[in-house]
Amino acid sequence: MPERETPAGAMDDVDAVTRAVLTASRLLVAVSARSLAEVEERVTLPQFRMLVVLSTRGATKLVALADLLQVAPSTAMRMVDRLIAAGLADRQANPDNRRETLLRLTEEGQRTVADVTARRRAEIATIVERLAPAQRMALIEALTAFNEAGGEPPAPAADDTVPHPLGWAVDAPAARDS
Repeated sequence: MPERETPAGAMDDVDAVTRAVLTASRLLVAVSARSLAEVEERVTLPQFRMLVVLSTRGATKLVALADLLQVAPSTAMRMVDRLIAAGLADRQANPDNRRETLLRLTEEGQRTVADVTARRRAEIATIVERLAPAQRMALIEALTAFNEAGGEPPAPAADDTVPHPLGWAVDAPAARDS
């Protein structure tokens, strides 16, 4: 990626950018928390993160899920057990290897991810609408560069037919674990 010239009078201050990103992250965490408010009695923030991973990856082995969430398999298993008890996830035998168990979302789990994501998208859109068009373009450029630097794939457009919730970094391997 070519390095861009700094506009005259602008300061390339890593600390100032870091502070701005931290402030924005507080806002986004608040938006995320509010989007979970309707389901918070059933799902914690870490559990929702697991639901998002299962939503984006489909049926997944426990070890792969734990790796993606960067938690111990025992922690992932406790989270899965709670999601199963809440009716949001279930276990199924791997059709390719009956000795393995895959974890997947139930229809209620898929609906929960879609509803929370829709609330999050709506609140973010309300905030973005307050920006002038030039500020929106600058924000797109800045956040795209930030996401690329962090290795985060782009979120889908609002009208994409395949759900892919935003908000959580998930490494996207070339092939799904079996």
